[in-house]
Amino acid sequence: MMEYNIAVIKGDGIGPEVVDAAIEVLNEIGKKYKHNFKYEEVLAGGVAYDVYNNPLPEETLEICRNSDAVILGAVGGPKWDDLPGDKRPEAALLGLRKGLGLYANLRPAILFEALSDACPLKPEIIGEGLDICVVRELTGGIYFGDRGYKETEMGMAAYDIMIYSKQEIERIAKVAFNMAQKRSKILTSVDKANILESSRLWRKTVEEVAKDYPDVTLNHMYVDNAAMQLVRYPQQFDVIVTENMFGDILSDEASMITGSIGMLPSASLGENNKGMYEPVHGSAPDIAGQGKANPIATIMSIAMMLKYSFNLSEESENIEFAVKKALDEGHRTLDIVSKGDNALGTKEMTQVILKNI
Repeated sequence: MMEYNIAVIKGDGIGPEVVDAAIEVLNEIGKKYKHNFKYEEVLAGGVAYDVYNNPLPEETLEICRNSDAVILGAVGGPKWDDLPGDKRPEAALLGLRKGLGLYANLRPAILFEALSDACPLKPEIIGEGLDICVVRELTGGIYFGDRGYKETEMGMAAYDIMIYSKQEIERIAKVAFNMAQKRSKILTSVDKANILESSRLWRKTVEEVAKDYPDVTLNHMYVDNAAMQLVRYPQQFDVIVTENMFGDILSDEASMITGSIGMLPSASLGENNKGMYEPVHGSAPDIAGQGKANPIATIMSIAMMLKYSFNLSEESENIEFAVKKALDEGHRTLDIVSKGDNALGTKEMTQVILKNI
């Protein structure tokens, strides 16, 4: 029996609800395939600030470092909006990514055939469906650059610096090219090289890495055009690689093409594929505690954990099958339900998926 140690951060808002659902599914996989998943729950985000006056206690980071993988729910909420930047729940996300060396964020955006009606785009645009993977650089760029305030002739000003090293760009480019090789061998690199010096280095470096992947077709696109093309002709994309902030924005846009941000999983990986797995959606404080949250993004995130961190492809595909079957059978949560249909709650949808494993 294989044993895996997993750090669990339930977080804020709907985080505990969707993480509990995902753990139920993971336990079912453990029973079926004779794996032992051991969990250690730790605090991060707003709830950690309430207890420790720190959104990312050192104990949490240390336990995550010593685990085989990390499951994260969601952090943040209006309760903590007025805190200083280093005390806000979101600071825990940046600290975890940096502290665990998780520089590559994989965000698949898949439009299930059963959810074609939930896509806001016209049927002739989406065709037979979509399968896009956004590879986002996660530990560089404007989110990690120098920031602060200074006096100017126009008064007080704030600044945030976008900075990238060649090595940071090379390593995320290699992740994206390797991903493209396993898919349709088409890679689109998104930047703003007509304006930003950091993007010019980005484009030049990606082109240098491309020489090692002659079987992959590389395209370049400015970020503003990419945002437009995602809703104009999304089928042109397969793998998208981009820097931190652009990836944050574009992957959220891609999520709405799939019908709901509640459908999007993600994996954040480092050098040894030890990763942190979380839904792309936020803490949704407006529905927290009501049992309405869509658990699918978190459940699909643990499918990614099984594949990328534990090399358990069959188990991962079993979860993907169970989710697809639930959707094919017409089961829907509030965020993807059609008019006139009754929406399932978090627990009810989880039970349907469990029965399909």
